[in-house]
Amino acid sequence: MPKVGIIYNETKPVACNVAKDLESKLLSQGWDVCLTTGMGGLLGYSTPDKPMCHTPIGQIVPDGFDADMAFAIVLGGDGTVLSAFRQVAPSGIPVLAINTGHMGFLTESYLNDLSEAVDALLKGEYSIEERGMLTVEVLQAETVVWEALCLNEMALHREPMTCMCHFEIEIGSHAPVDIAADGLIIATPTGSTAYSLSAGGPVIAPGVSAMQLIPICPHSLASRALVFADTEPVSIYAANPNRLVMVVDGNAGCYITPNDVIRVMRSPYAAKFIRLRPPEFFQVLREKLGWGLPHVAKPTSVELP
Repeated sequence: MPKVGIIYNETKPVACNVAKDLESKLLSQGWDVCLTTGMGGLLGYSTPDKPMCHTPIGQIVPDGFDADMAFAIVLGGDGTVLSAFRQVAPSGIPVLAINTGHMGFLTESYLNDLSEAVDALLKGEYSIEERGMLTVEVLQAETVVWEALCLNEMALHREPMTCMCHFEIEIGSHAPVDIAADGLIIATPTGSTAYSLSAGGPVIAPGVSAMQLIPICPHSLASRALVFADTEPVSIYAANPNRLVMVVDGNAGCYITPNDVIRVMRSPYAAKFIRLRPPEFFQVLREKLGWGLPHVAKPTSVELP
């Protein structure tokens, strides 16, 4: 019996209702359905009394979401999609993302097109687009004490009311560099349209095998975004007496103490997006972010007298 997964945002009533209806439809057509929420991909945040909240990457895969699963359908917004890939990427499960949120930058279709999208999916009328993910680790004395999969970005920044941060960064075998800033972002091409874009980083097309480093409010005119090959692992040493905060994809994080080392590298797992039509990145930029729209005051040709 073929198997399909459904991951939904349990905080949105519409997503809960649609998940139940979709489960009934798939069961009636002979599918084995595994239903879970996106909560399992939220690793949680550290607290002052528990600075590390460590859940190994492989332990958050939901029951039944294994290599035998044909695909998973995600019902939610971008946050649910990010959480879902953290749950299913280790099993190599492709995902069809249906937007029940607001921006929906990572989703493939809208809720009012759900019936047509599922019909095309069941008929096999789709392609798969793979996007690179990152593995983010926190090490203490060479021991991994925290880790997470990352599709968008890792952000490391100061807590409120602390002073300027200093970072020593090693990219691959290159000489280390020092950056003074409020924080740092390490982003994937997928994440280049998220936090890093707001921090002044460039947009990188999803097919480019790269990472980018973006200082947050750097205290130097020379500290700007850097794009480099994702074959180069990154090690970050926070040379600060104060505790910092690290957040991954906006839904998991931990405190970073002065002796911690953060290691970021390309993950062996990929995010597999199901595409019902050929992906058109520039069109998404135009529709979601207004990139490349015609200028309303664009002059027209005028005949000279």
